[in-house]
Amino acid sequence: MNTTASTDTYPRQYSRTQRLSLGEPRNITISPDGQSVLFLRSRSGSDPVNCLWHLDVESKKETLIADPLIMLGGSDDQDLPPAEKARRERLREGAGGITSYSTDANAQRFTCSLGGRLFIGETSAPLTREITTTSLVFDPRLSPDGSMIGFVSAASLHVINTHGQTQLSIDPADKDESECVTWGSADFIAAEEMGRYRGFWWSPDSQHLAVCRVDNSPVQTWHIADPAHPERTPQVMRYPAAGTDNALVTLTVFSHDGATRTDIPWDNTVFPYLADVTWTSPTRLLITVQSRDQKDLVVYEVNASSGAINELCHEHHDQWVDLVSGAPTMLDDEQLVMVLDREGSKRLLLDGVALTPATLNVRSVISAVDAEIIFMANDMEHPESITAWRWNTAGLQCLTPDGGTHSMWRGSSTQVIRSSSTTQSRATIKVHSAHGEHIITSYAEEPLVQPHVTFIRAGVRRIPCALLLPRNVKPGTKLPVLMDPYGGPGHERVVDSYAAHCTSQWFADQGFAVLVVDGRGTPGLGTEWERAVYHDLATVVLEDQVDALRAVAELHPELDLTRVGIRGWSFGGYLAALAVLRRPDIFHSAIAGAPVTDWRLYDTHYTERFLGNPSIDDSPYEATSLINEAHKLQRPLLLVHGLADDNVVAAHTLQLSSALLAAGKPHEVLPLSGVTHMTPQPVVAENLLLHQLDFLRRTL
Repeated sequence: MNTTASTDTYPRQYSRTQRLSLGEPRNITISPDGQSVLFLRSRSGSDPVNCLWHLDVESKKETLIADPLIMLGGSDDQDLPPAEKARRERLREGAGGITSYSTDANAQRFTCSLGGRLFIGETSAPLTREITTTSLVFDPRLSPDGSMIGFVSAASLHVINTHGQTQLSIDPADKDESECVTWGSADFIAAEEMGRYRGFWWSPDSQHLAVCRVDNSPVQTWHIADPAHPERTPQVMRYPAAGTDNALVTLTVFSHDGATRTDIPWDNTVFPYLADVTWTSPTRLLITVQSRDQKDLVVYEVNASSGAINELCHEHHDQWVDLVSGAPTMLDDEQLVMVLDREGSKRLLLDGVALTPATLNVRSVISAVDAEIIFMANDMEHPESITAWRWNTAGLQCLTPDGGTHSMWRGSSTQVIRSSSTTQSRATIKVHSAHGEHIITSYAEEPLVQPHVTFIRAGVRRIPCALLLPRNVKPGTKLPVLMDPYGGPGHERVVDSYAAHCTSQWFADQGFAVLVVDGRGTPGLGTEWERAVYHDLATVVLEDQVDALRAVAELHPELDLTRVGIRGWSFGGYLAALAVLRRPDIFHSAIAGAPVTDWRLYDTHYTERFLGNPSIDDSPYEATSLINEAHKLQRPLLLVHGLADDNVVAAHTLQLSSALLAAGKPHEVLPLSGVTHMTPQPVVAENLLLHQLDFLRRTL
């Protein structure tokens, strides 16, 4: 495809808008009284600099209250602390400006950091001021009463008042601790795999903080170099690969002035993973811990003053116990809210009693206030659609339409609902309150492609599929097929969302029938479906791609099964390479982006959940290694990898490429210098799409 400076194209738009995400309101906070809504938003669909905005719910007026361009005096925020760079990578955050913020309990004050500098402001007025610090600031969080700010700087946790005076400093150097020790930060595994991106929590009365201590000394050291710049020192990181040692994580409660400390004494030799910390009162916390094999999950109630712990829930499963966002939590009457697998699906439990039917698969808990629980779930017949639900003593009520993909935030009687679907070109973020409804303005660009998605439940297993065909294809035309999966645990691609299918439609518009398949192992279809990959991340995953392809081709004879390509990233990259290695009779070409090629090189928490610990039993790893199957390659294979990737490190692709070369198997490798796992650079994102198209045209 030829492009000029005066002609916009979808690949150019895709890269310029960071996958159509810029300009959309995000990071929603609703004040407890429901009168204010805070959110981040950039000024346009191609502006990567997020600002903080305030919506007055009654007047429906949107006000810019924190502008990075003003706060930084015209400079940029690219000189980020290493911890902030790591946080953004764990979150797959490609934007700049204000990417996170914290408020007090009433949402009247906020704090944020820009380029390691600390700022505070009032949510009622566009006025911020900088608080001078002696070192770069990461993850600042206001105390609930708004009088103090806790933040991380390098390996230390600090608490200051809003005038900048130090209240508490926890510095490993002051304690003669190892340089591998940090206070107040999440460990790599927590941030990458558990969804816990923070390492300290204020008590509701602002008198105490629960603080993580992370000792990385047991974790092996890896080095990530930039071959394009040999003069630069390689990045040194601690990476807990499967079968190796994890960081040692403990939890301590400090008073805000450091006068007292209480160590929380759970047995972290048996339960090394600290998955969640939640204050339920000024003197009590809930902590959630997991065993190394993740077959056991325990929720403890902790007395913050004495450190005494009381087991509230112990869940065991012979394969693994999932972590679910927002749970555990408690209702005001101290009843425990959990989401656990029961009778084939994830169900909402209150003190062990199921509140939801087995036909509803719960995804997350949004809030549990008074005697009411708000949660997100999908009907087991429609895994592509996620809806908001409310439970109270009157029963269950669906709060959003059946179709589409929804998210929800709540404060008092005010609710904010984000809705997307394949029938609307941009997501809407709508405020529902006593003052009526208001749609928060989105500056996200309208996509230059128009996805036309057909959802199909294919074959005897009714595998979820999304089929996208070229516009105005002539009857009788045989189309090459492009499989476009992720296909693995934890992520769906067959979703009722417009933006999710734009890239697939662009490939379709180049003359392909694009098929997206969510086989066994992906979320949404219950316990048996998700756990079919236990001890084997290859066989059923690939089998479902093949079976779905054949079943859809019977319904749509325009699919040419003599020309089938497959592309994917991360787990999808693994699946794409696996497809041409094991089933060259079906797949004729593959693009494997950032693929895991040997699961022993991936992290402990994710990999051991499915394949077990290789230091105990290595056979599942041997059976699923692409490197062991390199000699089977018969089809064209393009390997793409960012050399700065610290999640799926470039060694995966390099080792597979070496094995292919040793076996005399021609293939292509595209190394991306300076690129991480999320390829945020505009020029990379645009030209990578064009390069993939060229490869597919050449090889199919």
